[in-house]
Amino acid sequence: MIPLAWSEVAELRLGTLEGGDPGRTIVGIKADSREVGPDDLFVALNAGVGYVEEARARGAATLVPKDQKVALAALAALVRRKSDARVVAVVGSAGKTTTKDILGPLCAPHAPTIWADKSLNNEIGLPLTVCRLELDTRILVTEMGMRGLGQIAALCAIALPEIVVVPHIGPEHLELLGTVARVAEANAEAIASLPPGGTAVVPARASELAPYLGRDDIAVRRFDSDEVELEGSTARYSLDGRIVELELPFTQRHHAVNALAALHAFAALGLPLDRASAGADAIRLSPWRGEETLLAGGGLLINDAYNANPDSMRAALEHLAERAGARRRVAILGEMAELGVESDRYHREIGELAARLRVALIGVGEPARAYGPVVCVAGAEEALDAARTMVKPGDAVLVKASRVVGLEGIAEEITNFARAWSPS
Repeated sequence: MIPLAWSEVAELRLGTLEGGDPGRTIVGIKADSREVGPDDLFVALNAGVGYVEEARARGAATLVPKDQKVALAALAALVRRKSDARVVAVVGSAGKTTTKDILGPLCAPHAPTIWADKSLNNEIGLPLTVCRLELDTRILVTEMGMRGLGQIAALCAIALPEIVVVPHIGPEHLELLGTVARVAEANAEAIASLPPGGTAVVPARASELAPYLGRDDIAVRRFDSDEVELEGSTARYSLDGRIVELELPFTQRHHAVNALAALHAFAALGLPLDRASAGADAIRLSPWRGEETLLAGGGLLINDAYNANPDSMRAALEHLAERAGARRRVAILGEMAELGVESDRYHREIGELAARLRVALIGVGEPARAYGPVVCVAGAEEALDAARTMVKPGDAVLVKASRVVGLEGIAEEITNFARAWSPS
């Protein structure tokens, strides 16, 4: 981290600050007491107040904040003001984490780059990511999530992005926002935050974003899913008059479209498209985003259980059908949360798609009854029991749900019981 003088931190008056003196320098800000060392500042968040003494024993200074979100925002803003790194903000309804996971490694061979870990994209995660900035960092790739208006604007005020990437706009958090147009409005706060000369990378077909793209002092790059040629894990793109080929660690077309969005940001950063492939072999997607495992008995398991909304659920089912080939298709689908008054309709439409694709369903959670599944169960434990009965050797299986359903562990259990199908 860019070093901070003790006096700079103390002057912020963020809470109970201990373990330092006027000559001390802070070289790391962390919220996990197990990771701190001398010259770090441990910020005690939530239950972290119980680990202050442990952090002090490791040589760290400690801060018990009066307001943890305010404290983290102030510390991150202090670090950000000391950096001349170019910051990319990835926002949108789906594909944020995947796009960030792709863009970071693509940039890294060409400039010192930091990117957000996993899905650290909220009022806690974003500041902790910004606090990782080093003096030599040239590019910082952040991810920003929201559940309502004003939240992305607040995150942008900390990170100060000059490039914004919107991989997708669609139905999410409708219980709070009401319409997809309002979802677009919330995500467009990042575009509004851009300085003159900034760049917005947006889907060519996201009409809901059109009202926010009228600024004449920023560049707008539009990408189209039809521009992606994907054969297995090899993707070819036509971009800025060049053909760019990437060997990707996945076969999902929707992820390959996210890679196209990342390439537009890569180009906007002034990095060489003819050498974009140099970082492709370092791409690692965050957990539970389309992870594929071959099952004993010739089957295939796709663990896409991190989150779900109607558009990502549709893409996952279509990918299941494509990857299944001649295999029987089974999907364990949890509910799609926070869809408001249209929830039943969205679930019903996904169920109709599954029927057209000849996918047998296990639904998880009361809203999942609208899928019209073969079996509907209350939770993850019951879903695993149903899978033991329903999944057979040679099946192609998808596991997907909103994060609140907690289906991510089912994939490993299916892999374990499938081992019994191997010939002895």
